[in-house]
This record gives sequence, C-alpha cells and structure tokens, in this order.
Amino acid sequence: MAVLVVLCAIWGLQQVAIKVANADISPVLQAGFRSLGAVALLMTWAAFRGQRLIGGRADWPSALAIGLLFTLNHVLLFIGLDLTSASRGVVLYYTAPFFVALGAHLAVPGERLSVRAVLGMGMAFAGTALVLGGRSGDADSGQFLGDLICLAAALTWSATLVTIKASPLVRAPAASILFYQLAVSAVFLPVISWGLGEDGVSSPSMLTLGAVAYQIVIVAFLSYLATFWLLTRYRAANLSAFFFLTPVFGVIAGVTLLGEPFSAGFITGASLVAAGIYVVNS
Repeated sequence: MAVLVVLCAIWGLQQVAIKVANADISPVLQAGFRSLGAVALLMTWAAFRGQRLIGGRADWPSALAIGLLFTLNHVLLFIGLDLTSASRGVVLYYTAPFFVALGAHLAVPGERLSVRAVLGMGMAFAGTALVLGGRSGDADSGQFLGDLICLAAALTWSATLVTIKASPLVRAPAASILFYQLAVSAVFLPVISWGLGEDGVSSPSMLTLGAVAYQIVIVAFLSYLATFWLLTRYRAANLSAFFFLTPVFGVIAGVTLLGEPFSAGFITGASLVAAGIYVVNS
C-alpha cells in the first residue's frame, strides 16, 4: 500500500514535470527524449537480468499496434499539456480507466460491465463535464482545446490497454509490453517532432533538465518496474483500486507547485472522477 501511494504521487507529479519542461523543449520532442532515455535504461536492466524483451513473430503486429498507439498518446498528451494546466490535464487524462472498461466490454470476451462499473463511469463522466465546463475566467482561448486533446490522449491510452487485452500480448511479460511501446515511440516521436516543425530545444534550465530526467528515470523506468514487481505479488484488480489517488496528487501538485487556478466546480469534477475510478476498480 505504501509503494502504491508513492507511485500514484509520482504519476500525479508527471504532468507538472511535462508542463515545466515544455517551456524549453518542444512537446513532442520532449516525449521522444523520454522514450529514448527510458528504453535505453530498460534494455540495460533486461541485459543485466538476462531477460529477453522481444517475443515471437506472432506478437509483432500487436507490438507495432500498441507502439503506434503509445506514440499517438504521447503526442496528444504533451501537446495538450502545453495548452492547458497540469491539474486539469491529469484529471482528464485519468478518465482512461473508464474507456478501458467500456472498450473491454465491447471487444474482450468475458469482460462485461457490472452495475458498479456503470455507476463509477457515470460519476466520472459527470466529473469530466464539470471539469470541461469549469474553466477559470482568465483562461486563454487554447485551454479548452488543450482539455479536449488531453481527453483524446486518455482515449488512446485506453485503446492501447484494450489492444493488449484482446491480442496475444495478454500473455507477454509486462517488461516486453513496455519495451514495445517505448521502442516504437522512440523511433517515431523525433520524426513527428521534425514533421510538425517544432522549435526543438532552447537553452534549457536546470529545472527543465531535472523535469526531463524525472520523467525518464523515475516515471518511465523505475515506477513501471515497481509496478511490475507489485504485479508479480498481488492481483492487478487489488492494485488498480488505488489509481484514484493519481488525479488527486496531480491536482495538488498543479495548484501548489505551479500556482494553477481552481474553482469549486473543478474540485467537484476532479473528486467525481477520482471517486469513479475507485468505484470501478475497487
């Protein structure tokens, strides 16, 4: 439980780190740096343990599919957070578990929605509507677009997880699944950044470099390895009940560290999303 709480705090702070680094590094290029660094660390870790990361050819089409979805997910998330606040972005991004539940209901045999899950999804979507409608009075015109892009990022994250559930990758080691996503995105994200004509890197400060290092080492490498460790010892359903803490920590981090504005409607909406995650997963 203690490790899970720390992990949720790490994931909640991730949006703040992305927002900080966006000031000096173009969003998609920043995502590319993150994937490049994380995949290098993962390959080093696997070599040290003598663990094979690439499965048989039957896995390759699905591996490419989740890698491309992961790439699109990061393009949307990093661009979305460049337009909206970190606290709003984390709430909207963590609507993904509800799209996963709905997608699995439609695409995965045996994954049926319960009455409890429908109740949790209703709470979360009501909360999402409050968040989208509760922009601060001094918000710029791009914030609503950023909100929608973060919501689209949640859809691509959920599509990735449903693809894993519905493909041969459901039997693959978790480290291999992470490797496929990081490796494909490490190739495509820098190319997409170049294609979008991004400005690249402009005199990054130590804070910016620290934010990128945090994403690579702490989030994309160590936190995921810790999650793999937990999954070998506990049921995934038990672990996922704690995910409601992530948007809570994200909102706290955005408001306290970045001084982001919030309203009663936003706090109510964020609380409904967090409660919905708990109801669906507990």
